[in-house]
Amino acid sequence: MAYKNLHEFIQTLEKQQELKRVKAQVSADLEITEITDRISKAHGPALLFENVAGSEFPVLINAMGSEKRMALGLGVDSLNDVGEQIADLINMSNYAGWVKSATQLPKLSRMAAVFPIKVKKGPCQEVVMTNPDLTKLPILKCWPQDGGPFITLPLVMTKDPDTGQQNTGMYRMQVYDKKTTGMHWHWHKDGREIYEKYRKLGGKMPVSVALGGDPAITYAATAPLPKMIDEMMLAGFLRKRPVKMVKSITNDIYVPAESEFVIEGYVDVTEPLREEGPFGDHTGYYSLEDMYPVFHVTAITHRKDAVYPATIVGQPPMEDDYMGLATERVFLPLLKMMAPEITDLAMPFEGVFHNCVIVSIKKKFPYHAHKVMNTCWGMGQMMYTKMIIVVEDSVDPHDFSTVAWKVFNNIDAKRDFVFNEGPLDALDHSSPNAFFGTRLGIDATRKWPEEGHTRPWPEDVTMDEQTKKQVTKRWSDYGLD
Repeated sequence: MAYKNLHEFIQTLEKQQELKRVKAQVSADLEITEITDRISKAHGPALLFENVAGSEFPVLINAMGSEKRMALGLGVDSLNDVGEQIADLINMSNYAGWVKSATQLPKLSRMAAVFPIKVKKGPCQEVVMTNPDLTKLPILKCWPQDGGPFITLPLVMTKDPDTGQQNTGMYRMQVYDKKTTGMHWHWHKDGREIYEKYRKLGGKMPVSVALGGDPAITYAATAPLPKMIDEMMLAGFLRKRPVKMVKSITNDIYVPAESEFVIEGYVDVTEPLREEGPFGDHTGYYSLEDMYPVFHVTAITHRKDAVYPATIVGQPPMEDDYMGLATERVFLPLLKMMAPEITDLAMPFEGVFHNCVIVSIKKKFPYHAHKVMNTCWGMGQMMYTKMIIVVEDSVDPHDFSTVAWKVFNNIDAKRDFVFNEGPLDALDHSSPNAFFGTRLGIDATRKWPEEGHTRPWPEDVTMDEQTKKQVTKRWSDYGLD
């Protein structure tokens, strides 16, 4: 199902007993973070803080902070359902032949929902602040050493000056004062590429920032889509309904009409960069200060009943882990299309997105694991992956105990460790060089003679099927229930 707006999602969370309203007054300065962090670590519910000191707006947080709520947000029973829908969509054999065409009409008609549609007005512009002031919003200061309050769940919308194509990304925004923030466009991101184009042109780069809406729209802003693909198209596919977009009041950028807030403005590409950070990041460490463009606010609009959406990041588990889990499931079919030997993959929460990926494969030739590692490192944001562990398809990559057993027992370090130099995420602190370092591949598959392993390879210790069936049949006789 598609949610019309964030309020419908809140209603669903309440019906599912997945949301807790907090009526006591709380502070946006650290207190909400500490409360939410305890709830996240306890795998607790979404939180709606109804009384935030100094602001008229309630704060919704941890809304997608479990696998169940993430699936609810995307309108499915299981995150695997989305991946299966995408796999079915990209399997072109489904569309072959005139005989099949009638049965495929529902799938084809779903494609009509992909493209956003423009409308003349939307709830996100019900109220226009006469004097736009960011301090009116309950923007969180998350951690003690943060450089200031940060907008943590923004849909930052820009337009390519060459093509006119809009792009949406999620980039944190440090609030400097009532009308300026930092804009965390770091290397390798589409927002940075568009910014660099405007730098060549000079002048002001228009930017609009949407907060809230159907959670599928928020998720789409985080998705690792190919460059310059409009994230609202993915949102439309996930929602099975087009995203309605309305023109900003002070620039020519279209924003989701059902957003809670829209912050409009510009980045003057001719002015000096400004120090941004530190920020307690999803790695569980503070990302350090650096120089970034400044965003100037020209307008703030919002719904009459606006709810401010936020998230916090830090040591896992936290809400962003489940957004990463959604990405793992949603984009697995595309990875399989590029490397059909891949049967599954897992991104452990402790790897915080880019630091560890476990891949299971149908091994067909010597050093097949090495081929898969290099395929993954060559694909989009997987280039940041610091460690790729490859196991055979008999191993469930989500069974971390079995994966560890295979890694600890199946490797010869000289033969099975693959060191590869390449790009790293801008938030990585461990490499001596920013944006670049050494990545590790671990081949934990059974080794073949053609891979230089001339000794016999032992079988796994398992019970025979006849004995297992006999014991299962007689289990009640043992009195062990």
